[in-house]
Amino acid sequence: MSRSADDPLARERAHLSASRSALRTMREDVESLDIRDVTANWVNAEALQHQISERIKALADLSHTPLFFGRLDYLHAPKADQAEGAEGERFYIGRRHVHDSAGDPMVIDWRAPVSQPFYRASKRAPMDIGLRRRFGYTGGDLSAYEDEHLSDPTEAATTSKLLQQEIERPRVGPMRDIVATIQPEQDEIVRSGLGGTVCVQGGPGTGKTAVGLHRVAYLLYAYRERLARTGTLVIGPNRSFLHYIEQVLPALGELEVKQATVDDLVAHVEVRGTDDADAAVVKGDARMAQVLRRAVRSHVTPPTEPVVVVRGSRRWRVPAYELEDMVRELLDRDIRYGAARDALPQRIAHAVLVQMERSGEAPDDRVQDAVARNPAVKAAVKAIWPPVDPAKLVLRLLTDADFLAVHADGILTADEQKTVLWARPVRSVKSARWSAADAVLIDEATDLVQRTHSLGHVVLDEAQDLSPMQYRAVGRRCTTGSATVLGDLAQGTTPWATRSWEEALGHLGKGDAVVEELTAGFRVPTDVITYASRLLPHIAPGLTPVASVRENPGFFELRPVTSDAEVVAACEESLRHEGSIGLIAADARVPALAEALTTAGLGFLGPGEETTHETRLTLVPASLAKGLEYDYVVLDEPRAVVDGEPDERTGLRRLYVALTRAVSGLIVTHAAPLPPQLV
Repeated sequence: MSRSADDPLARERAHLSASRSALRTMREDVESLDIRDVTANWVNAEALQHQISERIKALADLSHTPLFFGRLDYLHAPKADQAEGAEGERFYIGRRHVHDSAGDPMVIDWRAPVSQPFYRASKRAPMDIGLRRRFGYTGGDLSAYEDEHLSDPTEAATTSKLLQQEIERPRVGPMRDIVATIQPEQDEIVRSGLGGTVCVQGGPGTGKTAVGLHRVAYLLYAYRERLARTGTLVIGPNRSFLHYIEQVLPALGELEVKQATVDDLVAHVEVRGTDDADAAVVKGDARMAQVLRRAVRSHVTPPTEPVVVVRGSRRWRVPAYELEDMVRELLDRDIRYGAARDALPQRIAHAVLVQMERSGEAPDDRVQDAVARNPAVKAAVKAIWPPVDPAKLVLRLLTDADFLAVHADGILTADEQKTVLWARPVRSVKSARWSAADAVLIDEATDLVQRTHSLGHVVLDEAQDLSPMQYRAVGRRCTTGSATVLGDLAQGTTPWATRSWEEALGHLGKGDAVVEELTAGFRVPTDVITYASRLLPHIAPGLTPVASVRENPGFFELRPVTSDAEVVAACEESLRHEGSIGLIAADARVPALAEALTTAGLGFLGPGEETTHETRLTLVPASLAKGLEYDYVVLDEPRAVVDGEPDERTGLRRLYVALTRAVSGLIVTHAAPLPPQLV
């Protein structure tokens, strides 16, 4: 008898080897495709070649990523494959589908319906699963397995050791997928349909970002053809965050999903200026949309003169009152300014054609188009409904007190109007020092003139920090699609931070969204999250504290220090452990700490930079810590983190974010007294 016959681990390794070989064959088959005689022209050839290249990338066998991580043994054949008298089937669950030369599956994509019980089945609801097997890997090699006999009433339910090890595995480098550890409550969100918008409220370490990314991957699997036409987009708070998460979707075989920040979406002008908090709050208020709408529509001037169209020897006259009716009807329809402007010459031309028909002529559509292009008609349209440049419009609102007062009357108070007005006159759009909030206003004005293109699905992460006007900007990108909104109200650190998800979803245009809450913490150790949760009554009293499900309570220490050298020593101590290290400090403290690290000869990176095994330490300004995670964190001077914000509530929220970035251990160093809320 061969060793593999009575050694389950050997059999599984043999299946892994055969699956890798089959995947290699699949990739070679794609690489050998000859498309020279199947495309009509070079454009089609380029498009097809791009698809083939992307398919080859998607079939890559990543040595450090397990090809499959689980196995399901069904008691009966799944319904889709059910045949009379059929017995149970065995399926290996992995990141992508792999089949053999006969087309039989060797690995099933984790997103397939048949894979769902791997995440949902339990002793109470076994979902026709006799056995669920999890696999452990060491350096890419299958090294262990663990079985759950879900249909055996005599076997007690136990916590999976392999699952716990995977959750607690050290984090080195960019964020990784959680496809092997998705929990039932997370899976419900991941597999929710494309038609509805989902908002996920989740505290630190509950996996909301990973859930959002895996939801995109699932939707692309379940609705690929539709989303291939309409597109998908992941929106993050900053470039560092996007760099941190950028490898998750490619690891799941999805290479086409675009990533951007809100600033990227509204980049109509170069942002070179900043607003103080008061101005930014007013500019970010949803009432500004009403001001802009008034200002755009104010360009429409009621006609006072008729339009006279000369064609050959005939003159056709459209009286002013008839023109006024056309303008009023277009305004009442409340369509985009630019669309209405395009429609007006056709309305005028139609009125002329009616007169032509009454006089016995038989004009066709070509005549109507010719009349619409007539110089007299074009001149009338320019006078009645002139073109509007969104950037120039916003510039006038921000620099012309009288113009702003007219259109903000009854919407903004006099003090609010003074707050948003620029102190100095500006000559042109190009010379203006636009702020990020100004760019959002221009985006709103642009949409009032011409409709923004809508995508099929948008994932919005760290949403709690968006202003109402930023929500509107994102909402414009998914008016005909859906969204996944991710955030934590306790981590809102902007003066305009979201107060409730219902309000935020209303601004997004998705008031019917379902709000889900994740409260099980998979990342932050128990001792760390318990300490950080002392801040919750002061920053978000209505939220449920995160309950860590990690078996390892983690390392936690409050350490008084007297010098930056002692902070560096804490970093050196943390570097003795495996994994990534984050030194998080108030932004104002970063230069001094950078100098101290350099003096000590300790190499470090900035957030978002690719981490190597040689350089595992990252110096993180507190303002950029959100969404990031490190195995060990040294948090420098909590009081300075709080004092670095414009008000104490925002400072405490920033501190809450910084305290909850650790995966395995946290050292809090402080020379100043700790904030009283932590004592």
